[in-house]
Amino acid sequence: MAIKVLHPGLSTSVQDLGRPGYFHLGIPIGGAMDRYAMRAANLLVGNDEGAAGLEAVFMGPKLEFTEDALVSVTGADMPAKVDGVAQPGWTAFRIKAGQVLSFDFLKSGARILIAVSGGIDVPEALGSRSTYPIGALGGFKGRALAAGDELPVGKADLAEEGKTVAEELRRRPETPVELRVLPGLYWDRLTDAAKASFFADEWKVAPEADRMGYRFRGGRRLEFLDRKQPFGAGSDPSNIVDSCYPYGSIQVPGGTEPIILHRDAVSGGGYFMVGTVISADMDLIGQLQPHTPARFVEVTMDEALKARADRAALLDRLRQSLS
Repeated sequence: MAIKVLHPGLSTSVQDLGRPGYFHLGIPIGGAMDRYAMRAANLLVGNDEGAAGLEAVFMGPKLEFTEDALVSVTGADMPAKVDGVAQPGWTAFRIKAGQVLSFDFLKSGARILIAVSGGIDVPEALGSRSTYPIGALGGFKGRALAAGDELPVGKADLAEEGKTVAEELRRRPETPVELRVLPGLYWDRLTDAAKASFFADEWKVAPEADRMGYRFRGGRRLEFLDRKQPFGAGSDPSNIVDSCYPYGSIQVPGGTEPIILHRDAVSGGGYFMVGTVISADMDLIGQLQPHTPARFVEVTMDEALKARADRAALLDRLRQSLS
């Protein structure tokens, strides 16, 4: 079985849950920007949660199927159509050989996750099928899809059509979105006024928001305590001696525009970091459109761990509902 790409959309790539274990070598974890939606899409069609599917941002692709398949679309509200007939979101639906899957205009969110029974069967690279285009690694030939590509699909017995994720289990960002942040190692570099303004101000997602990082604008410039810059840090007070960048860390070059580092981000550099967005909120970031208002909310380690436990419980509820 294969899927023929008639039109790739704005940017569509093969993604799974990522390739952890290589960050220390400069290879990011990659994978779906909304991992919860990716898991849900796979469970709906009877795949393993970590099977490879497609991630499309802002505009969906147009795909022709060579054999019957079960398909699901989760994440953003971008209605799917089979030969022009609308299909429900977060629900498994059947598509027959020769039919075309396409998408209506984006209504909310930013990214859809498309799962196909059997999974997208491209070769693994370092244990993952996820596309890392900057490194030409994984996915379909290490790049986003293009018209004329033919994606191999694994063999699978078709699961039950019509299985759906309940509304209360469909996680979507609210507006303004609240992103919980654990202050980091360099928090004490800021003045008290800057610490307060970072969490008090409303920010907006900048147009420069992609798989590497989400930039935010609109808040007040951060002020730093006076100090003699250490050797190797450079003259700007927002610079540090090169350090590791955790997944979700918020760097603020020049103290002006926070950037949350996401799935394809670099693993280190010389920019000051305010802190780290907790893991439970990272999926929400992948669904934010440019100009979306957002606030950063300070949390403690105990609160972050509680949020992680709550997210794990939500995943368990999802699995049980689709088992």
